Amino acid sequence: MKIRPFRLTMSVLAIMIPTALMAVIILLALYSFDAIRFNGLAFLFGQHWDLGNLYMDPVKTRGLMVPHGATYGVLVFIVGTLLSSGIAILIAVPVSIGCAIFIAEAVPARFRPYFSMLVELVAVVPSVLIGLWGISVLVPLIAHVIAPGMSAVLGFIPFFSTAGGGGSGLGLLAASLVLALMITPIIATTLLDSLQQVPREIKESAFALGATHFEVVRGAMMPMVRNTLIGGIVLGLGRALGETMAVLMVSGGAINYLPHTIFTPISTIASFIVTQLDSAEQDPTGMAVKSLAEIALVLFIITLIVNGLARLLARRFNNVRSA
Repeated sequence: MKIRPFRLTMSVLAIMIPTALMAVIILLALYSFDAIRFNGLAFLFGQHWDLGNLYMDPVKTRGLMVPHGATYGVLVFIVGTLLSSGIAILIAVPVSIGCAIFIAEAVPARFRPYFSMLVELVAVVPSVLIGLWGISVLVPLIAHVIAPGMSAVLGFIPFFSTAGGGGSGLGLLAASLVLALMITPIIATTLLDSLQQVPREIKESAFALGATHFEVVRGAMMPMVRNTLIGGIVLGLGRALGETMAVLMVSGGAINYLPHTIFTPISTIASFIVTQLDSAEQDPTGMAVKSLAEIALVLFIITLIVNGLARLLARRFNNVRSA
């Protein structure tokens, strides 16, 4: 059989990505195996994270040496991650769609590259700078303007009430808005590229049938870029789920209680790992670091589930169109 160097090289390069992915999963699973044995299912549903007494001699629990009083529950961080990312997506998707449609259809052709470049520039701003902007501008704005306004209008809904606190501005809403700002350019630029690739004949045919510009965009263009939109949302959601520094700076860093309003301080999985790593390394048994690795494995699994659901959704839309 004749060996083709180009095909062989491309095959090797293509297989490197899934190989690296599997290596990360296997290494996380092996490293956190003792934590999985110790924590059990209580790890996913427990709301209390306590490293225990690191100054006492470790005790043997369930066949493993752990600090006295150590408990590891991550439900609070899973909820904080999913809520902040979900709210960010709810904010970012309509803004991204509107931005992409505006640039593709309303901006004159000679100015489109400049508008597109402005949107893309937001995507490359370092997250720590967005976090600083969040602390200096967004958090005071939430504390003094947005939170009182939302509470006055929507306060009859407990989730939007400031009766339980939230006056500092740090919390779920701040984290969600920062994430929305960070993922909007990702979704918008992905959708914009697809909108610009819609065949001109499709739009002209719709106009010839008497459709308005809005109807052309809604009925002729958007169905053609639906899968791209889903892909952009998944990319943005992946960024939101894993974002660390910007969220850490505006989320409040709360642990051991579930958010009860949109203004409640939270912690996400990624930000919690960063804040706890130094303390966890003081655990002589290593169980705290292994539990952090288990949290990372949970985040990895959540990301895979999100991507899988997106693929199923895209396939369902394709089946509906073909039918």
